[in-house]
Amino acid sequence: MDQSSAKYSLLEAPRESLLKKYVRIFLVVAAYWIISITTVFINKELFNGQSVKLNATLFVTWFQCVVTTVICATTTYLSHKFPSVIRLDLPEARPFDSDTISNVMPLSILFTTMIATNNLCLQYVSVAFYYVGRSLTTIFNVILTYFLLGEKQSFKSILCCTVIISGFYLGVDQESLTDSFSLIGTIFGIIGSLALSMFSIYTKKTLPFVNGEVWLLSYYNNVYSVFLFMPLIIINGELHEVLNYEFIGELWFWTTMIISGICGFLIGYVTSLQIKVTSPLTHNISGTAKACAQTILATSWFNEVKSFLWWISNLIVLLGSFAYARVKQVEIAKRHRDTQNDQKV
Repeated sequence: MDQSSAKYSLLEAPRESLLKKYVRIFLVVAAYWIISITTVFINKELFNGQSVKLNATLFVTWFQCVVTTVICATTTYLSHKFPSVIRLDLPEARPFDSDTISNVMPLSILFTTMIATNNLCLQYVSVAFYYVGRSLTTIFNVILTYFLLGEKQSFKSILCCTVIISGFYLGVDQESLTDSFSLIGTIFGIIGSLALSMFSIYTKKTLPFVNGEVWLLSYYNNVYSVFLFMPLIIINGELHEVLNYEFIGELWFWTTMIISGICGFLIGYVTSLQIKVTSPLTHNISGTAKACAQTILATSWFNEVKSFLWWISNLIVLLGSFAYARVKQVEIAKRHRDTQNDQKV
């Protein structure tokens, strides 16, 4: 090989490697979008669709936790039983160990609250309004990190939060003028946003117990949620609803339930994967952009006509969320540079 050919090969290798990285990121982000939007639409049909007609949101959510638990348990068992075939190197799980229960159960209670209120929000509000109804997560993140972790926010961050709140207020105001508005659904959305913020904070505190294994923590959360949902289903009167459901013995119903459960498992997996191949901030930006696409798709799919101000409210929330993510990205980069400069001195 001559010098020019060798030089070409050395230059080409990094380009090929970079191309593979970008392709992988694109595929992961695309998978996140497809699975997340599909899960929302399937859940909406299960919660109050005209074909399913099952008023048992907590039961459906419980079943999704069961499916996720079964997938996690089976995969973990097979990876240990046949390590040469299934090379996942998954950690050993001990969900019923007393030490595990005492350390993880508080987080699992938040996890159960989060997914229950999110799905109850989706039951009562339209898919188009679902994102705005749950858009206060960033606000609660700022408030809780200040009071629980003592982290102060910059003026720009607070300004972005003000924009998000104004968009949320305008969105609720415009949605209240439509037939699809639900006050209880909006309240569930606010509680879901609060639960998600608390879950994110306490996840950081609980991860060291499982040696940073996100898979293991997700497994534990779903196992405990299976039990935590049972009294909630009974209290909400859903057990009677399920036992008297007209399609309880139909194959198509259980097929849909299993598909929704698999989607529930996959959304947790691709969310973690997207964070891994990009970053938490990029994940937030991707989630915000996905919500925009989901809103447009939902209005088209359900033939919903929205007012100009309703669309403006969505735009305000989206721009505020994008701006906040960008501000935090710049602040983190600045702190990193300052740390490096301090170390050089």
